[in-house]
Amino acid sequence: MEESSKKPPPLSSTMTKKGVCAAISYMACAVLLIIFNKAALSSYNFPYVNVITLFQMLFSCLFLYALRCWKIISFTSDETLDLTNHPAKLVPLKAIIRTLPLAISYLLYMVISMESIRGINVPMYTTLRRTTVAFTMIVEYIFLGRKHSPYVVGSVGTIIFGAFVAGARDLSFDLFGYSIVIISNITTAIYLSCIARIGKSSGLNSFGLMWCNGIICGPILLMWASFRGDLEKTMDFPYLYSQGFQAVMFLSCVMAFLLNYTVFLNTTLNSALTQSICGNMKDLFTIGFGWLLFGGLPFDLLNIAGQSLGFLGSCLYAYCKLKGK
Repeated sequence: MEESSKKPPPLSSTMTKKGVCAAISYMACAVLLIIFNKAALSSYNFPYVNVITLFQMLFSCLFLYALRCWKIISFTSDETLDLTNHPAKLVPLKAIIRTLPLAISYLLYMVISMESIRGINVPMYTTLRRTTVAFTMIVEYIFLGRKHSPYVVGSVGTIIFGAFVAGARDLSFDLFGYSIVIISNITTAIYLSCIARIGKSSGLNSFGLMWCNGIICGPILLMWASFRGDLEKTMDFPYLYSQGFQAVMFLSCVMAFLLNYTVFLNTTLNSALTQSICGNMKDLFTIGFGWLLFGGLPFDLLNIAGQSLGFLGSCLYAYCKLKGK
């Protein structure tokens, strides 16, 4: 056998039309989810983030199970493996075991991301979070052996430089806070790279990966919420039976389901780095949408210059992917 036949096929650098649709869908779902979560957390003053996440996960699993029972979707690439409707047999045990690193990285990503915002101001948090693209690029190289062109590296460098320009007025050093955010960036990069790696080798499609994530992470999150007393406190929440609050929670669960699906789809169709770039673009659109909808944001020329550089870098990256550079 020739040596060249042992090498894996080269990774395509061109984004397909389906990949473009996945990226745009992710950003739209992310912005809408932020709005509904903001309504639950701020408008109704519901303080239990773990309970919201648990509701979203339970809704996702129930909805996936219903769609699978109605034979609308499949969980595996080979539909002959999906002949049963028994919850424990919808996905082969080997595939569930193979997705354990994905589920663990997802739990770490959720827990640390929630903790990272506590001890640091918002401008600096946003600045440091945008460095996730650099960590994703490094993790992709370590785990997937993926190298990027100078054009892509340049666009990522522009995003990171713009982020630090945007947060330049808030460079108040906090070792613990900065460390937590950096660890959050690393767990995010590992989570996205696990999706890219496991998604293409587990035999599961995006729905199957979501199902495994739910059945592994759901019970752990349920025990954690019970241990903290969040479930008991939720039962005493004054707006629990309010139709407005229930509508917001339902829409939050729906958008979380769609967001998770588009994250898996975007990462598997494109790459973990593309998903990180889309996250940055989503943040920019969220800032702009929030300014148009709510107003009240202070004018800061340096912040606007940094945000503009970040948006320019994201556009350059999208251009490189579309042109295959």
